[in-house]
Amino acid sequence: MKRNRIVINFGNDPAAPSGTGPAPRRRSSRGGIGRVLAVIAIILVLIVGGLAAGGYFWWRHYQTTPAYALAVLVDGTQRDDKQAVDSILDTDKIATDFVSQIRARLPARAIWAAQLDLTKMGSSAKVKETLHDQLVKQLQRLTDMAAGKPLVLIALAVPRFADIKQEGNTAHADVNLRDERIQFTMVKDGDRWRIISVKDDKLAGMVAEAMIANFPSSTGPIQDELQKQLNNLPGFGK
Repeated sequence: MKRNRIVINFGNDPAAPSGTGPAPRRRSSRGGIGRVLAVIAIILVLIVGGLAAGGYFWWRHYQTTPAYALAVLVDGTQRDDKQAVDSILDTDKIATDFVSQIRARLPARAIWAAQLDLTKMGSSAKVKETLHDQLVKQLQRLTDMAAGKPLVLIALAVPRFADIKQEGNTAHADVNLRDERIQFTMVKDGDRWRIISVKDDKLAGMVAEAMIANFPSSTGPIQDELQKQLNNLPGFGK
């Protein structure tokens, strides 16, 4: 009689050949780790992409602010980029405002005051040139720490040194550098901001000196009196 033998396998998967049991579990484990890593990678890509997009839109908005205009001015003065500087400085309006500042500091009833057209003298090409050159030199001196720095870093540093208050299309910037204070009034001009007024005693004194130098020769005594009055004002004659 033929005997039938029954073999019971206690160690291996009956559906798998002997010696191959653990392999499917290893593949399954590796596949699970791969899926987790893929999900993590996707999340990281989304986070980085979101941060990049947010940074881009923030930068685009920042470029429309008065702070960015000041950064462009600083960068332009340090690189001697006249076009960049002139895109921010409205020299004509700044000169007119300086004349108003000087007039406001002089005695209102001085006899010689009626004989001078300060506004006309302040609008002369020589006075404007002096104002522009001295203002740029002043800014170069006060912001020399920005020399060689990229515009992005300068723009990010501006809020540390400038207290800017914006009201609609007008902004006032109070800047403190090297223990010196200079004030700017800015207005929005299209998609940029321009400086129309600067308050700085040293610059006002330089503008006044340029005006006096351009007086007609017939006004010698008046020149002397005006110079005397200016020398008595704080920040002038120094």
